[in-house]
Amino acid sequence: MSGILKNLKNMIGTERENQLLHYSIGNEYLKAEELDLAEQHFRKALSLDPDYSAAWKLLGKTLNTAEKYEQATEVFSKGIAVAENKGDIQAAKEMRVFLRRANNSIQ
Repeated sequence: MSGILKNLKNMIGTERENQLLHYSIGNEYLKAEELDLAEQHFRKALSLDPDYSAAWKLLGKTLNTAEKYEQATEVFSKGIAVAENKGDIQAAKEMRVFLRRANNSIQ
């Protein structure tokens, strides 16, 4: 476990635990290709803030990498709607590209 990840995990259960913390932990796990753990933390981030576009994007990317293509398409579709509602045009655009790739992998 990297020092960064260890430091982040030490904040779980403190007043500093929030959606950004779980997003950051998920991102570190994604980089390390620990996909199940990454998925858990992105889902926790979204449970704390369902409008967190970046977490939707990386959750979808994690699922896609794990070859859970149908789940990835659902997540990207929801994430695009969230991003558009927030005016987060860049995130929506990126998720549309990822959604197409996930759809292509299903077929």
